[in-house]
Amino acid sequence: MGADTAQPPLSDPDLEHLLRPLFAAGAPEGGLAVAVIRGTERTVACRGYADRAGERPVRADTRFELGSVTKTFTGLLLADMVARGEVSYDDPIDRYLPAEVLPGYPHERPITLLHLATHTSGLPRLPVGLAPAAVPRWFTSPYATFSAAHLLRALPRTPVRGTPGTRVRYSSLGAGLLGLVLERAAGQRYQELLTGRVCEPLGLIDTSCGTGRDETTGYRRGRWIPSFKVPALPGAAALRSTADDMLRYLQAHLAVDAVPIPERTGAAASLRTALREVCLPRVARRGSGLRICLSWHHRPDAEAEVVFHNGSTGRCTAFVGFDRASQTGLVALAGPLATGRRRFAQTAYDTLRALAR
Repeated sequence: MGADTAQPPLSDPDLEHLLRPLFAAGAPEGGLAVAVIRGTERTVACRGYADRAGERPVRADTRFELGSVTKTFTGLLLADMVARGEVSYDDPIDRYLPAEVLPGYPHERPITLLHLATHTSGLPRLPVGLAPAAVPRWFTSPYATFSAAHLLRALPRTPVRGTPGTRVRYSSLGAGLLGLVLERAAGQRYQELLTGRVCEPLGLIDTSCGTGRDETTGYRRGRWIPSFKVPALPGAAALRSTADDMLRYLQAHLAVDAVPIPERTGAAASLRTALREVCLPRVARRGSGLRICLSWHHRPDAEAEVVFHNGSTGRCTAFVGFDRASQTGLVALAGPLATGRRRFAQTAYDTLRALAR
């Protein structure tokens, strides 16, 4: 490190105490940005650096790769297009994809857009044919050479397990395919569609699929990791964002009627409807107590009803969650970790529950 990573304490000692396990989870050479909403309070706290040399301290506008948190944006885009009457949750994917690229499954129960958004399509976690391209780059950029053309060629060879709509099986392929279907329904690329329908109306000025300024850099065991690219499935894991933008994103979900959205061509009404829709539980995951909303995960108990999602790439780990009843939300964006991705996500979830209490 080129400089001391010590940061001033938060002004709220109680909040500092609650966030301490999260700060401890980050590696000394990695950066961490945490955003918290508690009622009317808004706090962003940053630790560490965005680069290995220790020359760029992490700030509220430092961009991190969101990984699978991208899926919540795709779910919101689906709900917005449903609210506008452009698509329906029950639309079969056959309506938007050529017959020759459809996965193999019994067509008396077609895969619908809702199945894709709730991980009940029966599609596998990743596309058929991805492994040969991904394995040599598994710890760097595994999906960079797998294009949309590769995906369309792979879909007819993709098996569907069970009857669509009957069981939750987490599928990044399904979420990415949903993004592709929405592109075709709207006649726009995923990035353009998301920018116009979600990011610009919510004021998310630094949220996009492309690389940009002030991004975190990543290292694994001393080796540099390139930026994450997933050209075939941007709707599954391609987004980058900042603590500031993700705070606005959380705020929009917590205070749907209060969030300022430009009134143009009915955009505000459809987006507000979508923000309510995405958090409604749709299906239950057997034996886990977990429910699936439109991409979001929902775990209720006697103390809180936490809605959350986490994600990771070679460079970054992300967690986003909230509890509407207590008007509490948490964003945790991290570079390299000292504790591992799963433990970090669990720590973030436990921290959110503590904040909600």
